[in-house]
Order: sequence, then C-alpha cells, then structure tokens
Amino acid sequence: MRLTIRLLFAVAIGFGLFARASAAESARAIIVSAILTKDEPTKIELINSLIGSTDDSIKTLLTAWKQDGLFLYPSSAGPVPVLLTGDPDENSAQKAVRVDNGLPLTDEAGKPLHLVAGDLTTVEHDATLRHAMSGVVELLDLYIPDPAKRIQAIQTIGYGQDVEKIPALEKRLTMEPDANVRRALQEAVAVTRLKDASDKVRLDALVELRTLHSLSSYDIIRTAMREADKDGKREIAKAAQAALKAIDAHKSLINFYGTLFRGLSNGSILLIVAIGLAITFGLMGVINMAHGEMIAIGAYTTYLVENIFGTGIVIPFFGFSLSIPGIHATGWVYQSYFFVALPLSFLAAAVVGIGLERSIIRFLYRRPLESLLATWGVSLLLQQGLKLMFGSNNVQVNSPSYLSGNWTINDITFGWNRVFVIGFAGLIVLGVWLILTKTPLGLLIRSVMQNRNMASCMGVRTERVNMLTFGLGSGLAGLAGAFISQIGNVGPNLGQNYIVDCFMTVVVGGVGNLAGTIYSALGIGFVDQSLQQILLNPVLGKILVLVAIILFLQWRPSGLFVTRSRNLDD
Repeated sequence: MRLTIRLLFAVAIGFGLFARASAAESARAIIVSAILTKDEPTKIELINSLIGSTDDSIKTLLTAWKQDGLFLYPSSAGPVPVLLTGDPDENSAQKAVRVDNGLPLTDEAGKPLHLVAGDLTTVEHDATLRHAMSGVVELLDLYIPDPAKRIQAIQTIGYGQDVEKIPALEKRLTMEPDANVRRALQEAVAVTRLKDASDKVRLDALVELRTLHSLSSYDIIRTAMREADKDGKREIAKAAQAALKAIDAHKSLINFYGTLFRGLSNGSILLIVAIGLAITFGLMGVINMAHGEMIAIGAYTTYLVENIFGTGIVIPFFGFSLSIPGIHATGWVYQSYFFVALPLSFLAAAVVGIGLERSIIRFLYRRPLESLLATWGVSLLLQQGLKLMFGSNNVQVNSPSYLSGNWTINDITFGWNRVFVIGFAGLIVLGVWLILTKTPLGLLIRSVMQNRNMASCMGVRTERVNMLTFGLGSGLAGLAGAFISQIGNVGPNLGQNYIVDCFMTVVVGGVGNLAGTIYSALGIGFVDQSLQQILLNPVLGKILVLVAIILFLQWRPSGLFVTRSRNLDD
C-alpha cells in the first residue's frame, strides 16, 4: 500500500515538481542524477520527470539500465556512469561512452578508454524502478514525430488499460495538433477508464466510446459488458450494449461506403482495360484475343521506366543480355517516373498493335473465326516473348509516394492509387470522346464504322484509318497496364486475368457503344464488389456475376445500347 502511494505520488509530481528541472537540465543529466542518488523515491521522481521529453537517448539509456548495461567507472571526481558499446575486443573490452554527454570516456591524455564489464560496478535497479522506467519508455512513444507511429503507440497503451498512465495520455491530449491522433488519445483514455473502480467513471467512458464509434475497442467493451453482467451491474451492462450497437451501426456504414468506393475503383479499372477493346472489337469488329498482352506490354513498359529512373536493368533479350543503364534518380525526380511511363506505355502498346494490324489483322477483316484464332496464337507468342525477356515470375513495380498512401475519412479508407485510377479513367473517357467527336481522325473512324464502302468511295483511306484505330485501341490497353502495375504485380500472364472481363463489359454495354461500355464497366464493378461483401467469397461472387451476365444477354442479346450501322450489320 505504501509502495503504491509512493508510485502515484511520483507520477503526480513528475509533471509538476520536475517539469522545470526537465526543461533546464538535459535528459542525460537527469538520468545521471537518478543513477547517483541513493534515495529511492527521488530516483523514481527523476525518472518520471523524463515523460514528455523528445531526447532520443532516453529510450536507449533506460533500456540499457534495465538490462544491466550501465556501469559506474571510478574516477578521482567520483563515479562516472558509462555505457559500453560495440563488439568486445580480444580482451573482452568495449568502448565506454559517458552517460552525461554521450561522448567517449577518455583518460588524462584524452585517449578513449575501452573497459571490461566485469571490472566495473553495475548500476543497480529493483522491480519498482524497472516498472517506472518501463512506463517512461512506453510513454515516450507518445511524442514520436510520425503521426501513424504515434497512433500505434497510443493504441498499445490504451489496450494495456493501465489507469496510472491516464495523466500522461491526458497531458498529451492537451498539446496534440493532429486530429486523428487526438481521436486515438480520446479512445485510449476512455478504454483505460473502463478499469476504473468508480462506476460513474466507467459509465462516462462507455458514453465516450459510443460517441466515438471506436472500432478498435469493440472486444474490450464486450468484455466489460460480460463482467458487468456477472457482477450484477445492469446500468454499466446496458451502457456497454448501447455502445456496441452504435459501433455495429458505424461498421455497416463503413462497409456500405467502402463497397461503393471499391466498386467504383474496380469499375474504373475495368473501364480503362475495356475501353481499348471497345474500339478494336466494338468499332472495328475484330475479335482481338491478344488485347490482354497489350495490357502486359504497358505494365512492363512502366516497370522498365521505373528501373531506368533507378539503378538500371539487364534484360536477357532472346539469348543476349541487353543492359539498360539507370540514371540513379532520387527524390522528386525518381517519384515522377510514373508520369513518364504513362505516355510511353501508350506508345509501346500502340506500336505493337499497329504492327499486329499491318501484319495479320488487315487480311482477316470480316472473318471473325480466323481473326480470333490468329490473335490467340499471337497472344501465346507475346506471352512467351515476355517470359524470355523478363522471366516467368512476377515483377514488382514500386509505386511513387503520392500513390502509396491513403485517406481515412470517418474510418473509411480511400487508397490514393485507386482514387488516381478513378480520376484518370474519367480523363481517358473524356479524351476518347473528344477524339471520336471533335477530331478529323474521329470523323474518319465513325464514317468507316457506319459504312466502309461508302467511305472508301468518298476517298477515305480505310486501311490507314483501320491501322490508326487499332493502334488507338491497343495504346489504351497499354495505358491500362500502367495503372494496373500500381495495384498489383506484373507478369507475362497479366492480360489473361482481364481479357474475359473485357469482352463481357463490351458485349453487355453494346457492341460499338462507348457509353454502354462505361455503364457496363461501372455496373459490373459495383455488383462484383457488393456480392463479395455479402457472400464473403470472391470466387462465388464472380461466378454469380458471370451467370447474371449470361442471363442478361439471353434477354437482351444486343446489350444495353444497340449501335446500328451498315458496317456492323454486314
């Protein structure tokens, strides 16, 4: 009892009596004073006065003290606390560092001393002192500069439910500038107060947790409700049940809006992937089974650009080693590699698409079965070529910092990479619409789509239009590959994961109708994510989406929107 009173007294005056001393003295000086003093309560008071300090040496020194790593070196001026660091030499001696200033301990000639731990007196400590040091070390994490790490430390302290740490949490709350960290501190204080002996304090804490909709404290509140039921405290149990209901309602809201966001982002990815196919298949009538490989080419182009901005890359190019040096960029120059990769991904896939159209596709127009088989063979060749160049294993594309984080709004997480994809998908749709409706190329594409023979009679070079149209569709697929590289790994078979969904999207939307492709992609994305959330089984969700599409096409074979033209009718 007497020991507990001393501890509480030490914690209480640690922020008052020694706050001025902490500001005036360095943390190292305070630790030296605690080591050299003989009075046990004074030791604890000095140690607790370190709470709130941002000196990085505190954690190292207190941890070493607890682990018998601090020693007293006898000198003419009195014992000097030292820390032995580094690996022992052949004589088991280590470098000695003074605790008071962090500088090497030297002899009279100024030469650094190397000491043997066994020849020195170990700084003593007992259970009470170790407990005080552990509390200080744990509370030092409340002042970590990184808000994310600070929140993690606060949650760890809150889960411990040590009521003696409430004053430190409340002190940090009064000076915390970050709103998310303040919320974490409020939750930690409320969770810790559930262990208070006063029923009123526990009721107030449950009301606070209900207001905060604290997801992380759900299990702790449920435990508190069971304990209250067991002890016959109905009012506390009722308050705990109300808090759990409020948290459950908040969870439902998070799942709803989270599903909407994931559905929108999933639909945007599908839209970017499918919009190129909507041009080559929908507008040209070519069943291009190699469309997925155009996606992979765009993704690998992004991978190459990232390595060129970094340390370079060596490619086993069909039996020869092709070494591409890097520019060793750092900082914002390296982070900007993705904006260079976007146009290059488009151009790389467009060039390959134009080569495919000039060498094979142009001989197979209006021959769907032959074009399907030919492009399927090309897809196998391209996959094998990518394996020979980059290997069969997936490669990792490191996302730039501005695409790696996320926003958390009311516990709903919005990944920056998916927000970027959603925004850029809108720009791509706008760009394609402008090309098809506001440019001479778009006019030629629409004329050839509606009536190829009449366009040819009017002097339109239909073969050139076909080449450029196929290049545009392939380039959009490469652009999609660049985005996909920021979401997952890149491999030779990357495109095969999307080719079926692409065709389904284009067919459901209506062959040759870009607006239908947009509605179809977003609709399939929303339905897929919703079913996964409801069924908690991604595979079953995709199966049901496929079944629903098949039934839809049985009812409406032409898709959502029907595009009529003489060319398509033929």
